[in-house]
Amino acid sequence: MSQKGSEIRTIDRKDLKVHSLGRVEGDLDVRVAIENGVVVDAWTEATMFRGFEIILKGKDPQAGLIVTPRICGICGGSHLTKAVYAIDTAWSTEVPPNATLVRNIAQAVETLQSMPRWFYALFAIGLTHENYKKSPLYDEVVKRWAPFTGTSYEIGVIESAKPVEIYAIFGGQWPHSSFMVPGGVMCAPTLSDVTRSISILEHYREYWLEKVWLGCSVERWLENKTWKDVLNWLEEKPEHRDSDLGLFIRYSMDIGLDKYGRGPGRFIAMGSFFEPDLYRFPTIEGRNRALISRSGVYDGENFHDFDQMRVREDHTYSFFRGGGAYHPFDGVTEPIDPQEGAKEGKYTWAKAPRYDVPGIGELALEAGPLARQVIAGRPGAEKHQDYDPLIFNIVKEIGPSVMVRVLARMHEAPKYYLRVKEWLRRIDLNDKFYIKPKELPDGRGFGATEAARGALADWIVLKDGKIENYQVITPTAWNIGPRDRHDQRGPIETAMIGTPIRNPEDPVELAHIAQSYDSCLVCTVHAYDAKTKQEIAKYEVTQF
Repeated sequence: MSQKGSEIRTIDRKDLKVHSLGRVEGDLDVRVAIENGVVVDAWTEATMFRGFEIILKGKDPQAGLIVTPRICGICGGSHLTKAVYAIDTAWSTEVPPNATLVRNIAQAVETLQSMPRWFYALFAIGLTHENYKKSPLYDEVVKRWAPFTGTSYEIGVIESAKPVEIYAIFGGQWPHSSFMVPGGVMCAPTLSDVTRSISILEHYREYWLEKVWLGCSVERWLENKTWKDVLNWLEEKPEHRDSDLGLFIRYSMDIGLDKYGRGPGRFIAMGSFFEPDLYRFPTIEGRNRALISRSGVYDGENFHDFDQMRVREDHTYSFFRGGGAYHPFDGVTEPIDPQEGAKEGKYTWAKAPRYDVPGIGELALEAGPLARQVIAGRPGAEKHQDYDPLIFNIVKEIGPSVMVRVLARMHEAPKYYLRVKEWLRRIDLNDKFYIKPKELPDGRGFGATEAARGALADWIVLKDGKIENYQVITPTAWNIGPRDRHDQRGPIETAMIGTPIRNPEDPVELAHIAQSYDSCLVCTVHAYDAKTKQEIAKYEVTQF
């Protein structure tokens, strides 16, 4: 109870314990403190130690091509992409244009696969929750998006498998392919392979992207440049309003997904896809200009060029020896017993990635589709680069939220479809796909890309022909990272704060936030009384 003048206000604290808010691999606990039905503080706790950096130390330089794709069974192609560019830059290789095109295609189709699979099988399931029965759109949502039985659920999950068929044509298999190698790719596609790939891509467009998701052509949707354009698009035709995208936007605004889950409002993208002629000789310094999907940082007010030398990993609150923040080339991965770490105030296996913004200092930045689409809205793109102001305009108009984060991810489907179609047609079957490199014994390399979940990068240090140091920073690390030595919260910790909890015994709102980030972890959320620290209720979302 608090008193201000003659006004007396009662503080109502609820004790909760919430399990498994995410539906993807891994282990993540998020403790939240709730007062008067609103989250007032949060702590993310990654509960599983993996240690890939330790595994790679002392190995052959190309070990990362085999090991890092096994970090994730969902975005292994993205891990392979950044791993190969790390060696390309360390060895100063030459990569023929065909190889760059194939790498672009593989990266993009893996992400195209993830969009319908993630939306229907991981995120939209939560929208069928009985908390929303009063919405006039609820019955239609259940009809379409209920797990296994929903009409769109079935189509979306089935069609999500099509794009990675293209990956398998070039890479031999998906997931866990290692066909990208320093100097190019290990494949020799035929005209039949390219033709078949185009056919698969068109099937994805015809049977899901346009027919089910957009309710219009890819080209018509991409005409939208502002939030006002999107609202006008909704009312333009019944097909737009009644598409899955139209339903998602209308339903989100009805149940309030546009009002919470903001996050830090600051973003990082490391960029992906290269213009082949501009990255024939990969270097760290020449990377930004060669990118098609641009890199960059947005600090909430201004844009900044991305510079990998400004990345830091803080492990003050992580279960690693010592504290402080280090650039990944100098990264330290020395695990300690969590019980011992807890005595020092440490609470997670995840490190806290930060970016040293010029003139501001180290900031916690959100990674992911929302981040890269904010960067896509930065003026000044070169002719070969992506300039798309839509999502940045939406962020400026209504602010980031669960709804906007999901919208940004799904907005990439038509964009990537067009890119893959272009790259397939640019392949020159009479030219090289691989140029054997000279294997340098010493050097440093940096490789990065944008996985479906966001910025993903490797830093490799070579000495005497072996890996001296290898550090990986995943998009999940950017988003679930803990506090740092300045007690600055990580992005999901920040996104949880201010969330209204309608039913403390069934806090589905926390699940929506965790799943909007699509952290590659099985999310567990522990909510507790900010005063007593006691926990009583349980809520579990079944993993699919």
